[in-house]
Amino acid sequence: MAAVMPAPSQSRLLLSGNEAVARAVWEAGVRVAAAYPGTPSTEMLEVISTYPDIYSEWSVNEKVSLEVAIGAAFAGSRSFCCMKHVGMNVASDALMTLTLTGVVGGLVIAIADDVGLSSSQNEQDSRYWGRFAHLPIFEPADSQEAYAMTKDAFDFSEKFQVPVILRMTTRINHVKALVTVGERVAHAAAGFKKEPARWVMTPSGAGKRIPMMFERDKVLRTEAETSPLNLIDNGKDKRVGFVASGPAWMHVRESFPDAPVLKLGFSCPIPLEKIRAFAATVEKLVVVEEVEPLVESELKAAGIACLGKEILPRQGELAPNVLKPAIAKLLGEPAPEGIAAPAQVFPRPPTMCVACPHLGVYYTLAQIKNITISGDIGCYTLGAGHPWNALDTTISMGASMGIALGLDKGRGESDKDKRIVAVIGDSTFLHMGMQGLLDMVYNGGNVTVLLLDNRAVGMTGGQSNPGTGRDIHGAQAPRVDFAKLVESLGVKKERIHVVDPYQLPVLFKTIRDEIKIPSVSVIITDQPCVLVDDYKKQKPYEVIDDKCTGCGNCVDVGCPAIHVTRREKVIKPSGKEVELQFVKIETTACTGCSLCVQPCAPDAIVHADLTKPMRLVRH
Repeated sequence: MAAVMPAPSQSRLLLSGNEAVARAVWEAGVRVAAAYPGTPSTEMLEVISTYPDIYSEWSVNEKVSLEVAIGAAFAGSRSFCCMKHVGMNVASDALMTLTLTGVVGGLVIAIADDVGLSSSQNEQDSRYWGRFAHLPIFEPADSQEAYAMTKDAFDFSEKFQVPVILRMTTRINHVKALVTVGERVAHAAAGFKKEPARWVMTPSGAGKRIPMMFERDKVLRTEAETSPLNLIDNGKDKRVGFVASGPAWMHVRESFPDAPVLKLGFSCPIPLEKIRAFAATVEKLVVVEEVEPLVESELKAAGIACLGKEILPRQGELAPNVLKPAIAKLLGEPAPEGIAAPAQVFPRPPTMCVACPHLGVYYTLAQIKNITISGDIGCYTLGAGHPWNALDTTISMGASMGIALGLDKGRGESDKDKRIVAVIGDSTFLHMGMQGLLDMVYNGGNVTVLLLDNRAVGMTGGQSNPGTGRDIHGAQAPRVDFAKLVESLGVKKERIHVVDPYQLPVLFKTIRDEIKIPSVSVIITDQPCVLVDDYKKQKPYEVIDDKCTGCGNCVDVGCPAIHVTRREKVIKPSGKEVELQFVKIETTACTGCSLCVQPCAPDAIVHADLTKPMRLVRH
């Protein structure tokens, strides 16, 4: 993204939480920012990359991004790192030692939790990392607080020489609100000072730092008791008081405007005595937290009577339509009127884009029988859906490699004749798949790997990676040669194939031939994502109605530009009933990839005559 000049001080801007954090990072004088794309956190670094004065990078994975930020903080610079919740699983190796060394320059780590599973494989609660790593957690509730708390977090980090976790959720990351912004305040780097006892964490060195970490815990707990980020709103209706943080606090305020609420902005370590005193002012205390009962468990362990997950769900957002009925039931009142049921919308299952280079891959895999397909995290995860149904496992980033090897080595008698295929994207392969392929080769696996190189981090919006040849600013950068890379990991040269995924016969033959040969093979598909600049659109296609026989082969490709306009059931001479599917192609959406043309039995799909008036396809 091109650099832009920031808005002037005291401007009121309509910003998402991600944009607000980015602005605050710039104003806080940060020199280094690093991340790996992951919804809902991606836009933080995208926006940071547009600000002058900050070195920003897309790192190869979250662990590396945190290590880059740690190095900058060791050098005395302010640094920033962001990731989605599962990204911290990858980065935690560095985090758990960082808690012992601490930092010199301020370091803020923004973790975006996907409460409600908008785009993630689990709903883990990142507040655990504060407890696990003995680190303070700040929890904003909206964009203005995300901005303010980010700036406060850098000051806090430097004051106590400890990294600060900024815990956000999808509702904050992507919802916009007015934010009043200020100016950048530069912070000079203090420079790295050699101190092996602090920076070199051998067992003997780490052992000496652990008591210091426990002493810091005491200081942070005292700080939490008096922090202005932990606020009490003394409402009139004392029947129920609430403890809440982040968006859950917003939901409580909307649902019960007259109730007393203790808002935790600095939520770890929790201010036990402040909460104990607050609890004494209300008849019942309810902890409203998304998603795990962390605060509730700690309060109960401290002897503070409270309710939480006994009356509230342990997954999803705690919106007013959830809170109001639960509290009414607690008070023995009838269910409140006017609670809107979740809207019933027409189902729109996620699918791949028109002409996506992955379409041909899954169309082909769907035609091959007796295979087990280990999948990964990315756009190609959609291959598990209709019409392909060509993905059997998806667990975590890079897991397709290890799981495929396990499926191979763990196969029983019923699976002895099955072929094992692993599917992984270019960015995911560089993120965490290379090690799995190395392990597969080293341990003599019998797996065919499909490495889908679409030159983008596609699922999160087409960001760059070391396989695209561009950096975060779009400038030219070295591009990984995947064929050479997998050969260097031990795959035999004759078992590496680079194919065009739009050439279905070649793709089909290559996969069919490779799965028959024992040992590891890698098939690299090499066509860009249709949403990036590298993709070149071709002349669109249309269907000749009189020629279409309803075979439905084009429908099985799964391209969303193809629409079934009529279905007709017929009886074949064999007596079997089949359903014919007559189709149209949305010519304005078609990019001319020709995937639908190749399986068309009657040759009913031809290049569109763009001189004719367009017809609206109704469905």
